[in-house]
Amino acid sequence: MIVVLTDAAFFDGTSDELRSGHIVIEDGRIADIADSQPSSDGERQIISVRGRTLMPGLIDAHVHSYFPDVNATAGDRWPVTMVAHWAARMLAASLNRGFTTVRDAGGADQGLCLAIERGWISGPTLIYCGKALSQTGGHGDMRDPHQASWCGCSGYVGHSTQVVDGPEQVRLAIREELRQGAGFIKIMGSGGVASPADPLERCQFSDEEISAAVDETRRQGSYVTAHVHPDEAIRRCIELGVPCLEHVTLISDSTAALAAERDVSVVPTMAVINALARHGRELGFPSVSLDKLAMLEPLALRSLERLHQAGVRTGFGTDLLGALERYQCTEFAIRGEVWAPADVLRSATSVNAEILGIGDRVGKVAPGYDADLIAVSGNPLVDLNLFTDDGRNVPLVIKKGRIAKNEL
Repeated sequence: MIVVLTDAAFFDGTSDELRSGHIVIEDGRIADIADSQPSSDGERQIISVRGRTLMPGLIDAHVHSYFPDVNATAGDRWPVTMVAHWAARMLAASLNRGFTTVRDAGGADQGLCLAIERGWISGPTLIYCGKALSQTGGHGDMRDPHQASWCGCSGYVGHSTQVVDGPEQVRLAIREELRQGAGFIKIMGSGGVASPADPLERCQFSDEEISAAVDETRRQGSYVTAHVHPDEAIRRCIELGVPCLEHVTLISDSTAALAAERDVSVVPTMAVINALARHGRELGFPSVSLDKLAMLEPLALRSLERLHQAGVRTGFGTDLLGALERYQCTEFAIRGEVWAPADVLRSATSVNAEILGIGDRVGKVAPGYDADLIAVSGNPLVDLNLFTDDGRNVPLVIKKGRIAKNEL
């Protein structure tokens, strides 16, 4: 069936102003943007979006589907069947908010992806890396510091991460994740907040291990992204050839300039910092992690300003854990404190699509693109707070031409 969205004022994913037209959808793609309304007949479904803003479906480039508890150590004790049910609920809620594509940065797997593709569960298009890779004692090693190894050897595998040490283990783990359908690979390049045993400011993985990850992914037509917070770790990963970086919360002006020079993409995640600062303690976020969070919170927004001023390709991610996933849309208003609304919307649509390697298919309202579209009650180029009401101002969600939500 052909679907026609009539009387549309739309943000096309790139422009600073709204355009107008009638959007024709056929076979899951945008077939045309017509100046006049196409004729109506029995084979067309006509949906009027007058008074609302149509735009590309949102893209969140940093989610964790298999992270059911803000306490990472506790979450890894959940049975995997419970974690899968948690993921299904989380992804359905994300689609309801208008996110038609998400990139899982540690945890999601082929089974979850296939369940969405086959319609067994509702959710956005899912791009996943499998388990994120960490060195022993690194950001992905969720063992308590006092926990001894069972057999006197190192090693850890959780729902979202796994420990690998040495270039050959790194290569083997990457090959295995890519064999199982991973669209990219994630490594932990520095300490982090949620992990129990690693200082935030430390660089992680050796030069040889990071170089192995860059080489292995590049040869296989994929890419590696690195979790990094401190400036030293950010610069190091850039110099070693890592093409994409997550968080970059403590980036300096000079390192931001280097990222722009080397054409490195970055995905900051402001929502998780804000949500953990407000709700982490009551939800059981460990005190050691709250102390590390306090190092980042006052400086986070400054990183967004530096990236923008340097002209770095900057995507949109949220990184929310457990029950905090309901704050996914707060990322818009937080970024709006230092960016123009159009820049925020681009980061969540066309820029993210480019970073994920799907910019020729999604992220824009244009003929030939997938019909991943949402309607917003109001003009988000004027008011980013329209997104913060947990999807209530997003009455229409279309994913690949199929109506996932229609409250018009």
